[in-house]
Amino acid sequence: MATWRWGDPLASHVVVCAHGLTRQGRDFDRLAQALVAQSATPLQIICPDVAGRGRSDWLTDPAGYQIPQYAADMLAMLAQVHTQMRTQTGAEKPIQTLDWVGTSMGGLIGMVLAGQPGLPLPTPIRRLVLNDVGPAITWSSVQRMQGYVGQYGQYRDLDEAAAGLWALSQGFGPVAPEVWREMSLHMTRPGSQGALTLHYDPAIAVGLRAMTAETATAGEATLWALYDQIQAQTLLIRGADSDLLTPETAIAMTQRGPHARLETWPGFGHAPTLTGDDQIAVVAKFLLGA
Repeated sequence: MATWRWGDPLASHVVVCAHGLTRQGRDFDRLAQALVAQSATPLQIICPDVAGRGRSDWLTDPAGYQIPQYAADMLAMLAQVHTQMRTQTGAEKPIQTLDWVGTSMGGLIGMVLAGQPGLPLPTPIRRLVLNDVGPAITWSSVQRMQGYVGQYGQYRDLDEAAAGLWALSQGFGPVAPEVWREMSLHMTRPGSQGALTLHYDPAIAVGLRAMTAETATAGEATLWALYDQIQAQTLLIRGADSDLLTPETAIAMTQRGPHARLETWPGFGHAPTLTGDDQIAVVAKFLLGA
C-alpha cells in the first residue's frame, strides 16, 4: 500500500487522510500542506492509496475489496509507522495523538477503526472527520455508483480525462479549474498508444455491484453499532445536496454515539473535496484547535 506523507516524519501527532471509493491519496495534497503549515507543533500527515487505487497494488482476488480489508491494511500501516518512529526516536509510545479525516469510503474505514475499542492502534483516534458519510447510505446513491464505478476507458490527454472525471463529479461542489486539473493528473496512469486511463482497478466494482438493498440495510445496522461506540470527538461534514448522506441520518449522528458536530455546506453534494481555503479552515480548526 503506497502512502503519501507530509510534515515531520517523527512528529508524535499523526493525521491519517483516507480517500473515497475511486479516488487516491493525492486528493489531500492541499489539505495536508495547509495543516502542516498552520500547526503550532510538529505534525505529520499520512495519505494512503487504498488497495487497488493510485500507486498501491491491485488485489488478485476482487473479494478483498471490502471495508474490513481496508481497515486491516490501515492497522498494518500504522503499526509500521509506529515501529519506524520508535526505532528512530527511542520513545516507547512515539505516536501520542492520532486523528482521522475520511471522505466517503475513507470515513467508513475511520468508523470501523474508531468504533472498536481494543483494536491494536498505536493510540485511540482522538478526533474524527467524516466527510459526507455516515452509517446509513441511501440505496439510490449505491445504484448510481454501481452504474459508473469500474466503467472507464482511455482518454487522449489530461484535459479530456479531467473533463470526463468532472462529468462524474458534479457533487464535489466548487473546485477551481487548475485544482481539478491537478487532482485529475493523480487520477490517471498511462494507457495504450500514448493515451491515459484511470488509476484504479476496475475490479473494485465487483463487491459494489453484488450489493443489494437487503445487504445494504444489514450493513447499516453494523455501522450504527460501530458508530455508537466511537469515543473520538467527531466532525460531520455534509454537502447540502448530497444524495448519499441524508439530513435525517446526519441529524441522528448528532444525537447518538459521539454526538458529531454537524457542518452543512450549501452548494456541495457528495462529497466536498476539502481543497478550498474555506473548507480547509473548518477542518484545520477542528483538528488543530485546543
